[in-house]
Amino acid sequence: MKLKYFEDTDTILLEFAEQPVFETKEINENIYLNLDANGNLIGMTIEHALSQANINEAGL
Repeated sequence: MKLKYFEDTDTILLEFAEQPVFETKEINENIYLNLDANGNLIGMTIEHALSQANINEAGL
């Protein structure tokens, strides 16, 4: 698993597998799931991460 934090947009990208994204599903206005062609979860994007994921910058 890879975790990438983009400070300029306060976005976290969690990558569970290195496969091409086939579809992205919006869970709500801040959370998106990336799926492969078989419908398997391969990643997640969290926007406004510091407040949405209840984390602090030191924890990244």
